[in-house]
Amino acid sequence: MKITTLLIANRGEIAIRIARAAAELDIRTVAVYSEDDASSLHVRKTDDARALRGSGAAAYLDIEQILVVARAAKCDAIHPGYGFLSENALFARRCAEEGIIFVGPQPEVLHLFGDKVQARKLAERNLVPVVPGTSGATTKAQTRAFMASLADGSAIMIKAVAGGGGRGMRAVYHPDDIAEAHARCQSEARAAFGNGDVYAEQLVRRARHVEVQIIGDGSGRVSHLWERECSLQRRNQKLIEIAPSPALSPALRARITAAAVRLAEAVRYRSLGTFEFLLDADDASDAAPFSFMEANPRLQVEHTVTEEVTGIDLVKTQLQLASGSTLQELGLTQPDIPSPRGFA
Repeated sequence: MKITTLLIANRGEIAIRIARAAAELDIRTVAVYSEDDASSLHVRKTDDARALRGSGAAAYLDIEQILVVARAAKCDAIHPGYGFLSENALFARRCAEEGIIFVGPQPEVLHLFGDKVQARKLAERNLVPVVPGTSGATTKAQTRAFMASLADGSAIMIKAVAGGGGRGMRAVYHPDDIAEAHARCQSEARAAFGNGDVYAEQLVRRARHVEVQIIGDGSGRVSHLWERECSLQRRNQKLIEIAPSPALSPALRARITAAAVRLAEAVRYRSLGTFEFLLDADDASDAAPFSFMEANPRLQVEHTVTEEVTGIDLVKTQLQLASGSTLQELGLTQPDIPSPRGFA
């Protein structure tokens, strides 16, 4: 089903980016705006704009109100952008119930990758390595026992089961610090994601952080658009993204991208997604170990970095896939994906 009218359930730069891609595909666009965003630029970049009750983030998180606006504006699709409702399985499910296309992965895929423990289990079932860690929501006592089970001198990372963005996670280097770190992570996770569950992983002290951009059409066919490296971070927040990674040998790159594709194929992934991996910064050999960390089942802020080196418009591709196009029809099967040109 071709999208004719798209509601953009977001604000600011990403709303403008989506509106531009939609216009190039001759898709009519509708912006929404909170009471304090009435004069924002994104409101003037679409064919129509509808007010939401409320101010701040709460207005853009109101699922039922957004659906009411979408129906009133005769929208047949909603693009959530990133942040807000972009990874909300309930929102994707409600869109389906209302006969509205959700521009993103299937609800069950959002639900799976919204739980990092379940995502780890998917990786293990598909023979993709993961960092040693606990299974399921983990108590303080279980966290202590896990740390004690590791080799002397090992550290751990306590992480929120839900959410992302570097919130609800803390490194612990000494068992005496577990109680405070565990409580802080639970509190942050509850406030940020509405879920205070945490788990623990062994800390990779000197890690490179590499993420693979994938696209799938829901049939089980998946392609990758190479990788980005985001190792330079502050407080678990990415500062610089570079594509392609300057640290990967061709053989190691092939192993990591193949792992990402295998995981996406396992869930018959539809739309864009990013699969994130940790590597040992001191081992750049072809056989260097790597571990799956998590998946981001949405368009990412840094999608433009990949666009610069591949020449592929990811947002237009996302809209075309949501309209029912296949990778083959779009010329995006793996042999068709160009190698990166230069660096971005």
